[in-house]
Amino acid sequence: MVDTKVVLSGITLDNPIIPASGTFGFGREFAELYDINCLGTFSFKGTTLNPRFGNATPRIAETEGGMLNAVGLQNPGVEKVISEELPALSKIFHKPVMANVSGFSEAEYVTVVEKMDSQAQVGWIEVNISCPNVHGGGLSFGTSAESAAQITKAVRKVTTKPLYIKLSPNVTNIAEIAKACEAAGADGISLINTLLGMQIDLKKKKPLLANKTGGLSGAAIKPVAVRMVYQVYEAVQIPIIGMGGVMNAEDVLEFMLAGATAVQVGAANLVNPYACRDIVNDLPAAMEKYGIKSLSEIIGAAH
Repeated sequence: MVDTKVVLSGITLDNPIIPASGTFGFGREFAELYDINCLGTFSFKGTTLNPRFGNATPRIAETEGGMLNAVGLQNPGVEKVISEELPALSKIFHKPVMANVSGFSEAEYVTVVEKMDSQAQVGWIEVNISCPNVHGGGLSFGTSAESAAQITKAVRKVTTKPLYIKLSPNVTNIAEIAKACEAAGADGISLINTLLGMQIDLKKKKPLLANKTGGLSGAAIKPVAVRMVYQVYEAVQIPIIGMGGVMNAEDVLEFMLAGATAVQVGAANLVNPYACRDIVNDLPAAMEKYGIKSLSEIIGAAH
């Protein structure tokens, strides 16, 4: 028998598989297809202070080896998530869930995190700092160590729950930013978010997405993600949730060898709604194939 359990900031997961925020909604649609309690946990739809309709369409485009998205954080806002989505979620998912939060100013992040802190089913808070800083000229909070640390320090004051900072790969030195978040009080790091990309419509001779640019995800970005997880593992002492192009159980093992304690699955859910369930089911055989008895023993073993 192999052991698929891992411990993420004091909470034991049956396995390291976590559907990534924005690719699993609040779980309801997937719960109609299979028992989502087979998952380690999942990171629910990125939640902001106010409701957001998101960007204009088209906002999704298929690419070779992946997809571009510029959805624009469409969500019902934190009050509705707490009053409607979480009560509905508690009926179908009986494990701690990961709350993904976003904001466009420090104050917004603080307010949303503070509200999530009081929710019993929220086990971890994942803070997406890839949002444009409206008070900082539109640059993402995650593009500098200083601003990443600023947000981490601010939200740390209003929650006792494990705090994971989700980093953007669109930077020159991701390890430096991860270290700044750790020093500011982060309990863990999630990486990577999407890579900035563009596709041009040859017939219209214009960018295909209404937003012009979008985030590239899918199998194409996995080597970049594995490299960044590897670098961050050597820079920090806190756990890492790795993601970026995970399509199968062997990809999960690769991320864990690079240094991830748990692994998020994103674009694969949009290709195959059973992707996470299948990866959970396939993990034991993949472990046996490579002589792995316990997943917790291979975290960072490639170093």
